[in-house]
Amino acid sequence: MAHKGIVLNQPSVVVMDKLTQQALAVGEEAKQMLGRTPGNVASICPRKDGVIADVESAELILKRFMQQVHGGQNLMAPRLVVGTPVNTAGVEKRSIREAAKQSGAREVLTIDEPLAAGIGANLPIDAPTGSMVVDIGGGTTEAAVLSLYGIVFADSARVAGNELSEAILFYLKNVHKLEVGERTAEEIKIKIGSAYPSKANDEVSMEVRGLHTLSGLPRTVMLRGAEVRESMMEPLSVILEVVKRTLERMPPELSSDIYERGLMLTGGGALLKGIDQLISKDTGLVVHVADDPMNATALGMGRGLEQFAEYSRIFQQNSDAY
Repeated sequence: MAHKGIVLNQPSVVVMDKLTQQALAVGEEAKQMLGRTPGNVASICPRKDGVIADVESAELILKRFMQQVHGGQNLMAPRLVVGTPVNTAGVEKRSIREAAKQSGAREVLTIDEPLAAGIGANLPIDAPTGSMVVDIGGGTTEAAVLSLYGIVFADSARVAGNELSEAILFYLKNVHKLEVGERTAEEIKIKIGSAYPSKANDEVSMEVRGLHTLSGLPRTVMLRGAEVRESMMEPLSVILEVVKRTLERMPPELSSDIYERGLMLTGGGALLKGIDQLISKDTGLVVHVADDPMNATALGMGRGLEQFAEYSRIFQQNSDAY
């Protein structure tokens, strides 16, 4: 909302009754139910790899969130801005705009997420110099060179925080013969996960409870930080490749700016311990982490709307109004 900052911060998850098709919970309440619902209840995450895979669920979630922001009332239709990955196809953008329109928006604008992240991280995207942002979200990692309100070059991969959690799931199942849920894997990643070896990162440990796949009985294992780091090396290497491809292909005129000033990390993945050190060692660049990496993209979109006269050029021209 204008000049109020972030007034609602919820995961895009909905829990539906399969028989009645009624929503039982949305947002954080729904996320807490993941892996704990009976057979007649489905947990749905409508956004996959940065784009909408279930339009109806996305509409429902947006409606509920807008009602929560306005105290349960349906007030004047708002203008919405939605962040999209830089490689989002036209049909995917249309589905995003359609879901937003059906939720009650009077106007829907889209913006490339690296641009929004750059604004939210206070990079000088308006200047005729190069700035580089690496946004590691849930479903996508995007690296972009920004200058003069635009993206000069960008690369991406549909590998990010979700794949890091999945790598932990795979490791536990194949090495420890332990089956756990997505929420547990995410908790492991946050508590003892790391991207760069160090005594502090590798010697931490955590008790993990799950189902022993051989006996079918509950079991507890002690998981070390070093194991978690090794389990995530494959998706981490993909993230590194995105960064390096961007550095290799950026215009020579801007490369000196990037090598002088370094790059900025945003997104929830920027909170993984040691990921700034890993990227710095692999690229030789200074790596900064945004003050609020998790919310940098949302903050950037909000600032773009609040200062619309200045930032109007960053929004897609194929917006819809009615």
